[in-house]
Amino acid sequence: MAASISYFKTVGKLVTGLNAISTLPQEIQLLGGKRVFIFTDEGIVKSGICDRVLKLLEGQFEAVSVFGKVPPDPPLETIHECLALARKTDCDFIIGLGGGSAMDVAKMISVLLTNDKTLDQMIGVNLVDKRGLPKILIPTTAGTGSEVTPIVILTDQAENLKKGVVSDYLFPETAILDAELTVSLPPGATAASGMDALIHAVESFTSVNATPMTDHLAVRAIELITANLRGAWANGANLEARMNMLEGSLLAGQAFANAGVTAVHAFAYPLGGEFHVAHGVSNSVMLCAVLRFNMISNLKKFGRLGALLCPHETAKDDRRLAEAGVQYLDDLVSELKLPRTLRELKVPQEAIPRMAEGVMKVTRLLANNPRKINLEDAIAVYQSVY
Repeated sequence: MAASISYFKTVGKLVTGLNAISTLPQEIQLLGGKRVFIFTDEGIVKSGICDRVLKLLEGQFEAVSVFGKVPPDPPLETIHECLALARKTDCDFIIGLGGGSAMDVAKMISVLLTNDKTLDQMIGVNLVDKRGLPKILIPTTAGTGSEVTPIVILTDQAENLKKGVVSDYLFPETAILDAELTVSLPPGATAASGMDALIHAVESFTSVNATPMTDHLAVRAIELITANLRGAWANGANLEARMNMLEGSLLAGQAFANAGVTAVHAFAYPLGGEFHVAHGVSNSVMLCAVLRFNMISNLKKFGRLGALLCPHETAKDDRRLAEAGVQYLDDLVSELKLPRTLRELKVPQEAIPRMAEGVMKVTRLLANNPRKINLEDAIAVYQSVY
């Protein structure tokens, strides 16, 4: 039978390598930018990275503005604040500098400045009507892959839930990846963001929408991340490990931008939305429980995942390989000193039913999951990691 039609979409241009940030002025000029607005966070400002970028742009453009207070898991209110500031500057070019939150805010502002719809009207899939302002995204963590995804994740504080905007118009024109910008990331954040990237690869590999192309990217991402995450965590100045982690995160981002993530992220969203657990941490806590729930749906694929994670495993049986892979990931989370239970996150047990109801609202991701999940299943999965 002929293969089904599949599509693959990604960023317009990638600039990678040590000191790749030095190309930023010319990349802006190539895209016609004159009045630049940078969105970043307080950590990047304090680290001196933002000043380094500003020095590169000094005297080369009509105006350069900065919003340096993007919070983690940005709420809808942050978008409204940033949009008002961007409109006042009459900017024509957007830069996202930082982790996923800063890059997501940059992507969202770029389309809000050119579309007539409100933010609420864009939440969902393919509800952005036209291209945004040109934008360059510069990750300073190896984790979210936001620089190569058409997705923005925001926090609705009224509902204690994360919500997504998905549109091809959110892809940046250019992404710049420079490992030197990641060396100041502390070990805890390196571990959490690195696990986030690994989970992107694992989920895209097991998604019902996986294709040979996304599998190829996911496999290479898994190889790079598992070989380098410990080194980057143990010694943040290890530039080889840092660059390999950036590449792994990018490849995982390209994989899940096309195949989608699954229920691990759906279970993580209520933890972030209500209890403000860091995204990589909430994903890591839920990872193995969701994989154990999912593996029966496609033991052959989960067995391949186990063989990839545990190349020296002698078992040939798909179930045993799948279980070995999950155990490897459980051990990795522990080795990186990340939390493994909801109790460690100080999440009250009585919150589980309402969090499970929140999971069931994340239909965009549950549709990608290889096993159907109902409310009772969601409650049981949460309880298994309490």
